[in-house]
Amino acid sequence: MKVTPTRIPGLLILEPKVFGDARGFFLESFNAQVFREATGLQVDFVQDNHSRSAKGVLRGLHYQVQHPQGKLVRVVKGRVFDVAVDLRKSSPTFGQWDGVELSEDNHRQLWVPAGFAHGFVVLSETADFLYKTTDYYAPQFERSLAWNDPTVGVAWPLHELDGPPLLSAKDQVGKALAECETFA
Repeated sequence: MKVTPTRIPGLLILEPKVFGDARGFFLESFNAQVFREATGLQVDFVQDNHSRSAKGVLRGLHYQVQHPQGKLVRVVKGRVFDVAVDLRKSSPTFGQWDGVELSEDNHRQLWVPAGFAHGFVVLSETADFLYKTTDYYAPQFERSLAWNDPTVGVAWPLHELDGPPLLSAKDQVGKALAECETFA
């Protein structure tokens, strides 16, 4: 597995080894031992999630103030621009973001540590997005950072969409970073 650090310490792009031929391909999407050796992290995943979204859907930027989740995210069909924002007040990169394209073709994964807000926008006609979490979903502790907060300044590739992003009611009322509950 190839591991590429991002400009935010702890946020990692992972590229599994892909074995392909005329019949198709095979890859190992997760192996605890390989993950630990490649990243130096010992994680225990407790939940797997799968979402399907249409082009232009923007999900996020989500996080949980209690029971924060580390996430290992990937796309198995389609293409998304995936974003994580550091919400750890003690971090030198607090309030900064990084993003990466994840697709069925590049097989990349993103490790998003606990303490980050996370989201993505779908760039293909549809996208199937899979992710593992280190803690259970706790809706009473879920929060949304505004996807378009100018102080964070995420450079979403909205020029690739057919119109404005499609947001859930929850994401339409995401809070500005200055108003968000954050982590120590």
